[in-house]
Amino acid sequence: MRSGNTIKSNDEGSKNSSEPIGVEIEASVAARSELMGKLSELIRVQGWTQKQAAVRLGVTQPRISDLTRGKIELFSLDTLVDMAAVAGMRPHIVLATHA
Repeated sequence: MRSGNTIKSNDEGSKNSSEPIGVEIEASVAARSELMGKLSELIRVQGWTQKQAAVRLGVTQPRISDLTRGKIELFSLDTLVDMAAVAGMRPHIVLATHA
């Protein structure tokens, strides 16, 4: 994970109601990206087809396709942690303070 993980918020709101008002959480994106990379690497190293990976990880084949194509916006951190645990990985969170 990157060491510069920050949380940014937008307190001003949006003038355009179709634009989301909210919080961008870079730490979550970094964690999801790392998990997706590790899961994709596992699938590649094991030589699993998408169908085999789906069965082993308890998801559908289209979800594996989304994973291997890096569709990060389609995955929550919880989902990726669960998939990693099912795959036999031991995901953990390391908290560090900025100096």
